[in-house]
Parts: sequence; structure tokens; C-alpha cells
Amino acid sequence: MNFQTIIGKVTGTSKKVATRIASTKRPIVTIALMTFAMVFTAVPVYAAGIPAFIGEAIDMLQILVFAIGGGLGLWGIINLLEGYGNDNPGAKSQGIKQLMAGGGIALLGTIVPQLMTLFG
Repeated sequence: MNFQTIIGKVTGTSKKVATRIASTKRPIVTIALMTFAMVFTAVPVYAAGIPAFIGEAIDMLQILVFAIGGGLGLWGIINLLEGYGNDNPGAKSQGIKQLMAGGGIALLGTIVPQLMTLFG
């Protein structure tokens, strides 16, 4: 059983549509995994001191949270457009929810560190 057949069964779409969905989502998953790998390997192991290491870790986590939110938002846009293309209200609803959740997570990744400077 290949990836297109699984997507077709889960979403209830034809094999042609399932192939198009699979070909669209694979690069997004690949980019997300590469981003995770880059962020986690970029944390400096040679930190000069604990405060410098904590500051670098916070910066990397901020980038990671923003990347997760952006990826989820992009995935939501794809699902939303897929729902409009297939006239599927369920996919449209899921797409708009993912888009809003991704935007909220990305906003959280940018605003919370800014707020931390106010109190610290």
C-alpha cells in the first residue's frame, strides 16, 4: 500500500487528488524536519558561561517556535485551498483552523520573548 492510497482512503478522494496532495505535503514535511535539525545542531555546545548558553538557547527556541507556527500555517493554507478546490467544507474548516493556530503559535514565538525583556 503506497502513500497515495493511504491518503485517498483517509481523505475520501480519488487517486489523482491524493497524488497531488501527497506531492504537495512531502516537501513541507521535509523542510520542517530540516529546520528542526538545523535549529538543534545550531545550539552552541562551547558556551562561554551559563548565562550566554541560556540566552542562545532562548533565541534558538524562539526560532523553533516561529518555524513550527509558520509550517502549521502553511499547511493550513494548503488544506484551505484544497477544500476550496474540491468543494469540501470539512477541509476548508480544518484548513482555516490550522492557519489560525499556526499564526497564533508564530505570534507567540515573537511576542513572548519581547515581553520577557520588560520583566527581566
